[in-house]
Amino acid sequence: MKKIVFLLNIFIFMNCSLYAKTINIGVVLPLTGSVAAYGQDVFSGVELANKLNPKLDNGDIVKLIIIDTKGDKLETTSGINRLITQDKVLGIIGETTTPNTIQAISIIEDKKIPLIAPVASGDKLLDGKKYASRVCFSDGFQGDKFATYITKDLNLKNAVIIIDQSNVYSLGLAKAFEKSLKANGGKVLKKLIISSGDKDFRAIVSQLKSLNPDFVYMPIYHPEAALIARQAKQLGFDKLLTAGDGVNNKTFIELGSSAVNGVIFTDSFDSSNPSTNRGKKFIAEYEKEKGDKDLPAFSAMGADAYYVMLNAMNACKDNLTSECINDKIHQTKNYEGVGGFISIDANGNAVRPVVIKEIQNGKQVYKALIKP
Repeated sequence: MKKIVFLLNIFIFMNCSLYAKTINIGVVLPLTGSVAAYGQDVFSGVELANKLNPKLDNGDIVKLIIIDTKGDKLETTSGINRLITQDKVLGIIGETTTPNTIQAISIIEDKKIPLIAPVASGDKLLDGKKYASRVCFSDGFQGDKFATYITKDLNLKNAVIIIDQSNVYSLGLAKAFEKSLKANGGKVLKKLIISSGDKDFRAIVSQLKSLNPDFVYMPIYHPEAALIARQAKQLGFDKLLTAGDGVNNKTFIELGSSAVNGVIFTDSFDSSNPSTNRGKKFIAEYEKEKGDKDLPAFSAMGADAYYVMLNAMNACKDNLTSECINDKIHQTKNYEGVGGFISIDANGNAVRPVVIKEIQNGKQVYKALIKP
């Protein structure tokens, strides 16, 4: 009898394998270039999630088709078009930065292919969009909660904000932060303007010294933020530096060295405080792969984007179309992800808490959790 059951199981396995299909998912990220740290972190999460869960419930194989956009909008455009027309993907994960994600969304909306953005947080990113969603919080939520934390918990009121005028992420986050800061009794002494790619910030630091704020808020990307921190220390400016989730990677610490110690910033995940069993297990697997248990927040978001996509595909396994997958993504409720429990509303926005961290001795250290 046992032999018959054994042979029957082999037959079922071979039969399922024979009829299993390969389902392509596109992954569009900057794996090289100036913002490669973001893309590499996200990809680490997507790649490991796919390795741990490479199949749908019906045995169909999920294959990742990877595009390196180099952080360039033209590369994003050509990559998205290739994935849809040549690779016939049923869903796309990406981009990282808000400007490039806007570019990607402009194409997928027309082609009706669902896209999940792991970390693009621009407030208006999903306005009027049907096929796009995200697993991260928005800039408005992040900026509002951080300003409240700064004024109420740290009792700091007078700020200087450093804004990257060429970056919609920076502009949106600065706007939300300023509005909330003023509502909580704070004041913006001045807004100082930089541009992506700037290297010399001595004039900016000189103004910081003369303005003498309680703290500085830098809603900018990590390359410029690290240089500002270094040059501020060199010129003797010692007030608190704060930032958004644009500095939440190891590259910021490597570029800034000891000058970034003490920087307080917002993030979406903390590997020392995982809130789900899936998060705990994923961190353990990440440590096996990388030899490091400090799972980056953007890696957790990448994994969550993959798992939300996979969950939607499983719900559509008998009707595996881009339309069905998109509908199921937008119906995600209290789904257990790596970074926490995820709900996605009808507009594609995710609801999740904000984590506050501080860099201490070259490490990201958990400080607080602010719930939605």
